[in-house]
Amino acid sequence: MPKGYWIVRVDVADQERYKEYVAASAEPYRKYGARPLVRGGRFENPEGSSRTRNVVLEFPSYDDALACWKSEEYQKARTFRVPVSTIDLVIVEGYDPPQA
Repeated sequence: MPKGYWIVRVDVADQERYKEYVAASAEPYRKYGARPLVRGGRFENPEGSSRTRNVVLEFPSYDDALACWKSEEYQKARTFRVPVSTIDLVIVEGYDPPQA
């Protein structure tokens, strides 16, 4: 079964208040098996638009990735993020190539 991913681009307006979101989102991420692959770090944006921070979370499955976002726990955490940031978030199913 292919894994699921959150691909997130974010601009944070208030770093101190954003920490509340980071703390509150830890529980739903743990519950749904999220594993951070990218959390900030250096980047270049050779084409298209960008935000100041990029995040990629890997989940055991697309269903887990979607369930995490829809969960009561994450929606509560999200209330801390919304007033202090602007994001683009895509939940996508990974590619599981055929085994040769």
